[in-house]
Amino acid sequence: MTSRQPPVWLRLWHRFAPAERAGFLDGARRFAPSLPAVFSWGLVTGVAMSKSVLTVPEAIGMSLLVYAGSAQLAVLPLFAAGLPLWTIWLTAAMVNLRFVIFSAGMQPHFSYLTLARRTVLGFFNGDLHFVYFLQKYSTPGYEPGKEGYFWGMALTNFCMWQVSSIIGIVLASLFPDSWGLGLAGTMALIPVMIATINSRSTLMAVVISAVLALLCFDLPYRLGLVVAVVGAIAAGMASDELAARAALRGIQRRRQAPLAKPASKPASKPAPEPADVPGDRA
Repeated sequence: MTSRQPPVWLRLWHRFAPAERAGFLDGARRFAPSLPAVFSWGLVTGVAMSKSVLTVPEAIGMSLLVYAGSAQLAVLPLFAAGLPLWTIWLTAAMVNLRFVIFSAGMQPHFSYLTLARRTVLGFFNGDLHFVYFLQKYSTPGYEPGKEGYFWGMALTNFCMWQVSSIIGIVLASLFPDSWGLGLAGTMALIPVMIATINSRSTLMAVVISAVLALLCFDLPYRLGLVVAVVGAIAAGMASDELAARAALRGIQRRRQAPLAKPASKPASKPAPEPADVPGDRA
């Protein structure tokens, strides 16, 4: 009797190196706590697309091909206004400009891959797993399990996004327009943003970007978002530089401080000689 063949997906899974399989599972576990926020954001985006001028097939195609919630929401009013296609492309490019920065940050880690593989990897890159990846891997270059760790987070995020977005597209008729989709999306992203604030430099970047976004809110073509992103990067880099200089000054002060002399023990006094005991008188 011939042994039964394992399923195709299992054979494909075992084609990868054990380190990459372990990294993939670690990445999926790392991203799992963020799935509720991704689901809510994808649901809001799906509902917004379905309630716009797009048909259901167009909205699903946009979700699969564009795969960028901010850009998708930004161009929907432009579709409704009937603006030229170049205006829509330019707006989407401006909103997604941060992914150029993300790709530059990932390039040292995957420079050994072919151009085709780097292009696919860049398409699946995203805000959250970019941050999580850099938190785990700070040294560039090849490392066993590194690519698997990225794909564990990226594919988990992609699958949850598409499921929630398609659910929002199909079931959009059940959601009233008065719910305020923009507010719902913002509320969904707030817990995600707070979870990534783990240092003073990150907090400084968040504060600066929020202030710049409010000050530049009325700029055309969503340029306020670009200004906020650039300001956040500059603030984070400046904060890291100041923290590094403060740490270096502390190390130099400790090296220059005179060594404290150990306190000498007090000389022990000699024990007193016993006094003569007077003898009995006769």
